Amino acid sequence: MSEKIPIYQFDELMEKGSDIFICNFLAEEIFQYAIQASVPHRHDHYCCFFVENGNLDFMIDFQPVLIKEQSILISYPGQVHEVVKHQTGNGWVLAFDAKLVNENARLIIEESLTKVALINLSDEENDWFKKLFELIHSVINTEKQAMFQPQLIRSLLDSFIYQFSILYQLQENTRIQEHSSRNIDITKKFRQLLQKNFKTIKKPSEYAEKMNFSVSYLNDTVKAVTGFPLTYFIQQEVINEAQRLLYYSEMSIKEIAYTLGYEDDKYFIRLFGKSTGSSPAVFRKNKTARSL
Repeated sequence: MSEKIPIYQFDELMEKGSDIFICNFLAEEIFQYAIQASVPHRHDHYCCFFVENGNLDFMIDFQPVLIKEQSILISYPGQVHEVVKHQTGNGWVLAFDAKLVNENARLIIEESLTKVALINLSDEENDWFKKLFELIHSVINTEKQAMFQPQLIRSLLDSFIYQFSILYQLQENTRIQEHSSRNIDITKKFRQLLQKNFKTIKKPSEYAEKMNFSVSYLNDTVKAVTGFPLTYFIQQEVINEAQRLLYYSEMSIKEIAYTLGYEDDKYFIRLFGKSTGSSPAVFRKNKTARSL
């Protein structure tokens, strides 16, 4: 059977039966997690990296991401990511079960136009998160078990999720403030629909029909907000997943084509080559060469 991209389960992190895992970059618990993080993988849970000083170089779905001093990154379930290198003095890792995230907060984090949930913090905001993380760590690791301890931990986690969502939304709004809220909403809904259906639906007209718009209106709206037409996003969603599977799995090219909705693997190979400038085989070969 073909080897696929590893998915790390939240239960693998937990020893105390909690829905939350937290540790400082300098703590002993981080070493096992760091070994996992340095290998390309997915999570079935949320994972947050809070860098107080230093930096972390990440790859998230083939996009390089630098987490600088006074920044927080959240990777969400399904994203392929890895830690490339780090020069970090201090910071925190916080992981938590996806079921704990409010649906509205989940949409803000996962369905943004940038697709990378990263915020930069002011000195005041950095101090606020630092105190909160220290408090979460203290409550989770206390030896004195209290009646309402689970509720207290959940309240502290909610404080983190909501504050992060507020700041992330504000920072994204600053980036896209020149567009109307309606156009932004339409674009986000299209991206959500695409993410769920890209393996089976490839035509812009089918997405337009599902959203009750004409294909020209939907295309013009998405292009106005992002600079790219519908076909670009449909194709990129397919190609990005193909790259993940080529890079991180041992699936054959024919298997990958079928997984992505193409019975004709030759057509898939031509599409991949047109989009990336290389064939799937060459892309995989170059990946292997880089890792040696």
